[in-house]
Amino acid sequence: MQEDDLFGPPEAAMPANPGSQPLAERLRPKALGDVAGQAHLLGPEGSLTGMLARGSLASIILWGPPGVGKTTIARLLADAAGLQFRQISAVFSGVADLKKVFEDATRLHRAGRATLLFVDEIHRFNRAQQDAFLPVVEAGTITLIGATTENPSFALNGALLSRAQVFVLRRLDDAAMEELLSRAEAEMSQPLPLTPGARASLRAMADGDGRALLNMAEQLFALPPGTSLDETALGQLLSRRAALYDRDREEHYNLISALHKSMRGSDADAALYWLARMFAGGEDPRYIARRVTRFAAEDIGLADPQALVQALSAWEAYERLGSPEGEVCIAQAVVYLATAPKSNAVYKAIGAANRAAKETGSLMPPMNILNAPTKLMKNLGYGEGYQYDHDTEEGFSGDNYFPEGMGRPDFYRPVERGFEREIVKRLAYWQKLREERQ
Repeated sequence: MQEDDLFGPPEAAMPANPGSQPLAERLRPKALGDVAGQAHLLGPEGSLTGMLARGSLASIILWGPPGVGKTTIARLLADAAGLQFRQISAVFSGVADLKKVFEDATRLHRAGRATLLFVDEIHRFNRAQQDAFLPVVEAGTITLIGATTENPSFALNGALLSRAQVFVLRRLDDAAMEELLSRAEAEMSQPLPLTPGARASLRAMADGDGRALLNMAEQLFALPPGTSLDETALGQLLSRRAALYDRDREEHYNLISALHKSMRGSDADAALYWLARMFAGGEDPRYIARRVTRFAAEDIGLADPQALVQALSAWEAYERLGSPEGEVCIAQAVVYLATAPKSNAVYKAIGAANRAAKETGSLMPPMNILNAPTKLMKNLGYGEGYQYDHDTEEGFSGDNYFPEGMGRPDFYRPVERGFEREIVKRLAYWQKLREERQ
């Protein structure tokens, strides 16, 4: 890879006419305070502002969605700290490129000049490539700024994370998007040809991505004079930015967690919203149906015995109908589960029973509840003293079914909600009979 490709075009190669640059590039902030939507990092009390004020710019990881200013912030930090800026992309670079960068940075370091290396999409480097940064970061040869759209906890080496601070960049909110549109209109010396409703729709179409917003705005500025678009016309002209969703990455787990917790919180509307978000992102409805079924047993259990039936029926109905018709069946199950009484008593009970099973090893069942299919086993006492529950007046013998010497644990503790309220009464009744017969 040539140096021009690695570090970006030299000054002589930059467009002579700034007006020929894309709008997003022309509006790239010239100062950290001009970066929209990241006041928690760059405002007067921001974390990065404080780091610069102390004169101690450390290696950092900028984690956030696309189009929120990661590259811009890295460039401006280099300027503010007086560091030589170098940039590579993990998508196009390999070990040889890293070695070249490190050699150049080492020469500059010996000459008394410090280097800030910005690595875009750093999560795309494999573990060995990430390890290559460790010695030059530790030696102070470079100040590393890595940009990633993936959760650093999963995408980056622990050794690299321990040498860098992670800063989270936020998705641009509506106010930040409007600020970008106002800057674009000032730059172009004309208003966008949109009705107020269409302007709001444009911001929504960009889905928090400032670069996408400015790219769409640039198309609108190129329309013939006198054009005015409403929401419908805007939708026909521009495509909505695809929602951020990757079925094997963090957003996948974030949204299923939001769905699960909304149902647990008995908020049917929120649960439907997150369900719709997953459908819109292309999630496999079978995965959702499986997780909904798990929820029925884990968070509702016997508080409503029909919950599991509803979840399984929805799953089966989806298999028969497919998409999109079958998605309504999953939605029905989600609403049912969200509005059902909640209990995790069975979930907690099996967890406690699992722990007890591991702790007690291979204890035998008591002899009275063992079958005696052979004469030898009968002579050894298998089944001796067993009471057939149906022969008792209450249909309950009160026998001990735990191993001898184990004692009687209390795994299942139903709650006073839904059907489990009835189970509480039954257990209390049986315990009373048990105590009377001891």
